[in-house]
Amino acid sequence: MTMLFWLGIFILLADILIGFEVLTGSRKIRFLRDIAPIDPGQAPRISLIAAARNEERNIRAALQSLLALDYPQLQVIVVNDRSEDRTGAILQEMSAADPRLEIVHIAELPDDWLGKNHALWQASQKATGELLLFTDADVVMAPDTLARAAGCLQQEGIDHLAVTPEARMPSLFLNMFGAAFGLFFGMFTRPWKAGDPNSRCHIGIGAFNLVRAEPYRRVGGHKTIALRPDDDLKLGKIIKKAGFRQQLVYGTGLVSVEWYASIRELIRGLEKNLFAGTDYRLWLAAAGVLFHLIACIWPYMALFVTDGATLAVYAGCVAVISLIVADGARLHGFSPWYALGFPLTAGFFVFLIVRTVTCNLTKGGITWRGTFYPLSKLRKNRV
Repeated sequence: MTMLFWLGIFILLADILIGFEVLTGSRKIRFLRDIAPIDPGQAPRISLIAAARNEERNIRAALQSLLALDYPQLQVIVVNDRSEDRTGAILQEMSAADPRLEIVHIAELPDDWLGKNHALWQASQKATGELLLFTDADVVMAPDTLARAAGCLQQEGIDHLAVTPEARMPSLFLNMFGAAFGLFFGMFTRPWKAGDPNSRCHIGIGAFNLVRAEPYRRVGGHKTIALRPDDDLKLGKIIKKAGFRQQLVYGTGLVSVEWYASIRELIRGLEKNLFAGTDYRLWLAAAGVLFHLIACIWPYMALFVTDGATLAVYAGCVAVISLIVADGARLHGFSPWYALGFPLTAGFFVFLIVRTVTCNLTKGGITWRGTFYPLSKLRKNRV
């Protein structure tokens, strides 16, 4: 047998092992829609906090859904973080129509802070809720979302609940990438182990991080992760490291967001946090590229350059990969047929990693929402 055959056997075994963990692990995660809402008489006060910078495209629809949440004790705080478009005017207009909406305006960004993290921290100082929900200004929620989330905290006795949103995007390629990215994120974070106190795995989702106020303040909140572009994930990390309990549930059918509206937006959006996700370790980013080239892309290429038993082995690899991607897509509200585009989206993901690392290193930092953050400062905020 040739070296390509044995490489295929190795990849197939690795795919089966990874697939087994992903498929069994994902089934341990519950759907928020299946969790009973909390009894209104036992519902703790929740402070919903969102940061907005130049969000005029989606903020009105998002806030209308938040203000329509069927929850008895709700404080809504939205931070207008140095917006240059009509975001501030829209917020003022909506606040005048609904006094429940509290607006915080930020004109300047202090040193040693990322804009979003500073905005969320400032809002958290005004929050009066027993629970704090950190979300984004373009997230849309069904009316019973908060009641079910609070019910989950009560039933499970946890301190932090992360909820995955349905990512809705306007093109076929973007949605196929969203399905693939869900797999990549799951393989990297292993969220089904976030609730295991003996595991180092942790989780956090920017669209929906619900945390008890006391643990949040005890770990220093967003001040501890002031310069983390991956603030949502790192918030989960510092909470779990402090000994508090967390869990992830699927928000399919209840929580949705327009993740990115174009390929250009996607490229620029992930430029800020892909390298940060490796804690700026070049070797780990390189290992990620090598893994995706060998395990995710090469099996598809091998279908065109091999034959006989070797071809059969790589066909098995492709079948296993397709099963994993299709299953994950279904859980996140995507079509299982998006798995057909996996080799293309995996190749695009490799491009994103290489581009992100190259841009971060050559520019000496990241530019996000109009502000430049030096890599020398970002690297110091390791948690």
